[in-house]
Amino acid sequence: MSFAAQTKKELTQVEAKECCQKAELAAIIRMNGTLRLADHRRSLDITTENAAIARRIYTLIKSQFGVHAEVLVRKKMRLKKNNVYMVRVPFQVEDILRQLHIADAAGDITNGIPDPLLQKMCCRRSFLRGAFLAGGSVNDPESASYHLELMFVDEDTSKDFVTLLNRFHLHAKHITRKSGHVAYLKEGEKIIRFLSIIGAHHALLRFEDVRIVKGMRNQVNRLVNCETANLNKTINAAVRQLENIQLLIDTVGLANLPPRLREVAEMRLQHPEINLKELGNMLTDRVSKSGVNHRLHKLDEWAERIRRGMS
Repeated sequence: MSFAAQTKKELTQVEAKECCQKAELAAIIRMNGTLRLADHRRSLDITTENAAIARRIYTLIKSQFGVHAEVLVRKKMRLKKNNVYMVRVPFQVEDILRQLHIADAAGDITNGIPDPLLQKMCCRRSFLRGAFLAGGSVNDPESASYHLELMFVDEDTSKDFVTLLNRFHLHAKHITRKSGHVAYLKEGEKIIRFLSIIGAHHALLRFEDVRIVKGMRNQVNRLVNCETANLNKTINAAVRQLENIQLLIDTVGLANLPPRLREVAEMRLQHPEINLKELGNMLTDRVSKSGVNHRLHKLDEWAERIRRGMS
């Protein structure tokens, strides 16, 4: 089971208050509901590929409106051939849609988010939960990037949903694709905050655990890379210094170097692997790191002058 599927399964087990059930159901119907007309009578079909969500929809409709909906199951003919569950409400459709503020008094379907259902904080959280159950997806935290999105059919609802998300300071954004309109989150912290808001606490803990491990792993990698770069830099500098000292020995002679330069040259020949600080501590007068670097730089300049003269 994917991380998104596990999250949705957890959300179907969240207990909602009486006032919150309508908000959650309104979001699900708004995103996954379809009206049908048969025998001059409207029916409402709510479709999902998740059996737990279908049970949730059936329970909410029965609890709120006393309607025993029909549950139909069919198999998709393409791709993975998963089961598709359809919760069908055959009567009281107009009344249900009006009470959920999906239809106006005349029975016409409206766009956007129904404000009357979202007056309380708990109801706003439930609406977000219902929207995620209906059209949400979230990447596994082990994947390369963090991404949570919700797909909408109409642009007004998508933009209203982004506004609602940002009331919780989630920095959500909106994008239009060929398949529809999308509200999405990209930051790990904001996704964790969203999971907390909608009540997916087990998913939140798993997401946070993985994020912490990934952060530690990345930090270790950065430190190792930094240490490797510094080590390579030290080795390359030592090789260059040894080559220059050998050139000075072959052309000038070690005994003809100034005493301070001769001492640091001899010490570098004896200990090619140590760093500048360690090299300075081994000199007679304990020279600082910058002092050792200055002397080695003098040797480098001298060797370079000899190379230019030889060329």
